[in-house]
Amino acid sequence: MYLSSAKAQLLGRVMQTLAEPYAEAEVRQRVGALLLDLLDADYYASYVWDEVSHSFGDRVALNMSDLNLATYEAYFQHHDPITPLMQQRREATLVLQVMPQHELVRTEFFNDFLYRDGLYWGVNLYAWDKEDNIGDMRIWRNRRRESFDQDTLELLELIRPAFVTALRRARGGQAQPALVQAAPSLALLSAREREVVQLASLGHGDKAIAQRMNIGFTTVRTHLGHAFRKLGVTNRVQLVACLARQRH
Repeated sequence: MYLSSAKAQLLGRVMQTLAEPYAEAEVRQRVGALLLDLLDADYYASYVWDEVSHSFGDRVALNMSDLNLATYEAYFQHHDPITPLMQQRREATLVLQVMPQHELVRTEFFNDFLYRDGLYWGVNLYAWDKEDNIGDMRIWRNRRRESFDQDTLELLELIRPAFVTALRRARGGQAQPALVQAAPSLALLSAREREVVQLASLGHGDKAIAQRMNIGFTTVRTHLGHAFRKLGVTNRVQLVACLARQRH
């Protein structure tokens, strides 16, 4: 997966936001605003599941009608053909993975709820703390854009552990150190390796890094390979997240 410099910085801001001690609703709101830019999305809503009432509440939303969302909460969440299926999954999921688009657009849920705000292509992520669903992200694009893809799922899966930890922490639960605090230290890297990974995390390609540092292309690849191994990452997206965690 390739991230431009701007997208890499947005991912870093997402991870930094999730490391801050915000209140639970503010975590979901702030991250949602960043994800709209990171994922080139148009709409965002986030709820918390209430196991007692078997319903979603505590809504935060961006670019969606309050009135339309109120109809969801009162009626459509109980006549929703996709959310119960997506909620069962413990990983980021495209709407297309649980229902083909040509079937979705024929449903009451689509025509009387989603379509009214312009929602067309969707991806959801549900934060599970053991057996408790403690929050979610529902991200949508309008029909003029393309559907979300595998890159979207990989980005959300990278964010998911930190999202779960942030919500747990905001609820007063104990954060799991292994998810946020146990990233290998940059001190493991040589000075050259640190310089290379910093440039790579800003979206510079290997050739651009080589020119900027006045070293060979193969030398850049060698430094990156050593740094990836020391930091326990396998690609640049994971590298950005790792560097963001180092700042907190």
